[in-house]
Amino acid sequence: MAISLSRRQLAQVGALAAGGWAVGVWLRRHRALGRRIDRPDLVRAILDDPHAPASGPADAPLRLAVFSDYRCPACRKAFPAMEDALEADGRVRVVYKDWPIFGVPSEYAARIALATAEQGIYPAVHRRLMTDGRTIDDGMLRDIVTAAGGDWTRATAWAVAHGAAIDAQLAANARQAAQLGLPGTPGYLANDMLVVGALDRHDFSRLFAQARQPQG
Repeated sequence: MAISLSRRQLAQVGALAAGGWAVGVWLRRHRALGRRIDRPDLVRAILDDPHAPASGPADAPLRLAVFSDYRCPACRKAFPAMEDALEADGRVRVVYKDWPIFGVPSEYAARIALATAEQGIYPAVHRRLMTDGRTIDDGMLRDIVTAAGGDWTRATAWAVAHGAAIDAQLAANARQAAQLGLPGTPGYLANDMLVVGALDRHDFSRLFAQARQPQG
């Protein structure tokens, strides 16, 4: 049997629905954003990794380790928001942790990206890989390295000559991801605060603020 509602009743239902939506938004905006990692040794090993590419002020009071894959949809979705939040904050150092878990193309892209670090262009290459929608292959990677101001031949030669070092870096990143208990990408470790999954700009800003608060 159909139920007919008056205009007043419909307005009341609409108000309740709107109120419920507003409460849901409030809860999402104010929920805890992750968990503290009570492993100072592990946190230091990740954030102080001398072999991991990094960008941002070397003396920044906040460091953000980013575990990501260039073919990860959630990583790519969150990347512009992260960049906006980093620019707005201005006091965060990013430590890049390539964790290629989406197959051979992901690993190849990560290896090339790491190989460009010695040319000083890793952050620019990383940014382009996160925002370029083309299939990952030699042509796409060559375009990206060149657009970032790098030398493609030098990058590929370095990747071959230093393959063992790249292997070790990728293995260390994967091991650290496992020690953190990451189920996949993306994962963000801001000082000792760990968050898993894509964030929007507001949540990145909240993460930075929470990570700056002393534990306890």
